[in-house]
Amino acid sequence: MKTVYDKATRDELIRRINTLDENSSAQWGKMKVYQMVKHCRLWEEMMLGKTKYDRAFIGRIFGKLALNTVLKNEAPLGRNSPTLPALIIKDDGDVSIEKSKWIALIQEHANTWAPDLVHPFFGKLTKEQTGHLVYKHSDHHLRQFNS
Repeated sequence: MKTVYDKATRDELIRRINTLDENSSAQWGKMKVYQMVKHCRLWEEMMLGKTKYDRAFIGRIFGKLALNTVLKNEAPLGRNSPTLPALIIKDDGDVSIEKSKWIALIQEHANTWAPDLVHPFFGKLTKEQTGHLVYKHSDHHLRQFNS
């Protein structure tokens, strides 16, 4: 299974991110390209331990089961998956600036991971789980915009 801790995988994600521009349109969902790129940038900040969000009660009950389901194989994440309310972006802005920030965060995975990360839904993650989940999340949104 692909992991963001692999250089070739990071390079693939960065190449795909670079195909996005202000005219990219979603194959599903309600997000515009700027909203998706900013959502992914904020999500990466969370996965690197730069920002923290409170644990969802439902995640305490079902989080580990859901994580095992998501990571059991290489299948992409499902369309229209729920997200943390704090990561729902409503504004518009400069796609190229957000892309640059997202790419820089993807590159940070080469040198670091957040051992104390507690995902708001899935809970505490191992490095291996984090690497796979980061890839799957980015892949999901890049597929959403046909990149």
